[in-house]
Amino acid sequence: MVTRPVLVFVYNADSGLFNTLTDIAHKVFSPQTYQCNLCAITYGNFAIRKEWQAFLETLDADLEFLHRDELQDKYAVGDVELPVIFKKSEDGLQVWIRAEEINACADLAGLQQLISDKLV
Repeated sequence: MVTRPVLVFVYNADSGLFNTLTDIAHKVFSPQTYQCNLCAITYGNFAIRKEWQAFLETLDADLEFLHRDELQDKYAVGDVELPVIFKKSEDGLQVWIRAEEINACADLAGLQQLISDKLV
């Protein structure tokens, strides 16, 4: 039996209400310096983009989403450039899509294509 892959998406942002509000303000007032392209292209100012949510529902994979601080707490991984998408296995997390690749995506369609191409 083949098991579905588990993809772990990690944002280059910390969790919590204060951090969320700070991130919203940063995206609104200075989007060109916002540090998380994964956040910037998958979320509007206040909520997940509907197109992103619909795309995620089509993936033949189990998905997990973490913030920078949650990655360290849950998996004790700290020395990786963020944002990143890991593939999880019994051996732990392996980098599947690097920050450089995510940051090269100019828009949501580019990120979706990158993920789709890698899942083949």
